Amino acid sequence: MADSYEPLILIVSGPSGSGKSTLVKKLLELPGTMLSISATTRPPRAGEKDGEWYHFVSDEEFRRMVERGEFLEHARVFGKHSYGTPKKWLEEARARKCDLVLEIDVQGAEQVRKKLPESIAIFIVPPSRQELEKRIRARGQDDEDEIGRRLERARLEMERYVDYDYLVINEDVNRAGEAVRAIALGARSETKRNGERVRQILKSFGG
Repeated sequence: MADSYEPLILIVSGPSGSGKSTLVKKLLELPGTMLSISATTRPPRAGEKDGEWYHFVSDEEFRRMVERGEFLEHARVFGKHSYGTPKKWLEEARARKCDLVLEIDVQGAEQVRKKLPESIAIFIVPPSRQELEKRIRARGQDDEDEIGRRLERARLEMERYVDYDYLVINEDVNRAGEAVRAIALGARSETKRNGERVRQILKSFGG
């Protein structure tokens, strides 16, 4: 890799319950990938550890981070809690020469793509409304009102599918995992990302 390695930015979005977190884990199985850990003002759920998938901060600390310009993107979700992608992970990916995976919603994806138009955006789609509701209920985390809000939000988010480069219908998690990894590997092989390396190889031929 060249010293000036520019990370491939892989955005993964999808409705709550679509299985995007599971598919992100499958993406992270690829060597040379790392996760962008979002900051959020929501409290940790059972089993969640700070700094693993989320960095949990107070509303005041989140506001200060916004004021300091520390986010690539940030948004308030469901009118309750804020989420943001710290810029430091992009800098860390450059330093480590790794590709960066962002698990963010459609609002965040839109903001990131305006700043980083070369990023690759993948939208995870549930096979049906019925299956999505079944998955949300199986988690046992939401009351009826919250389930209704999540399903309506899912509908609105899915209407934005045309804004994404790739769609993966998560009907079978193993096949969907193969699909997201194939997208990442294909993006790594794009001609525009490898021109400098090929030019160096051509120099070895002389002439």
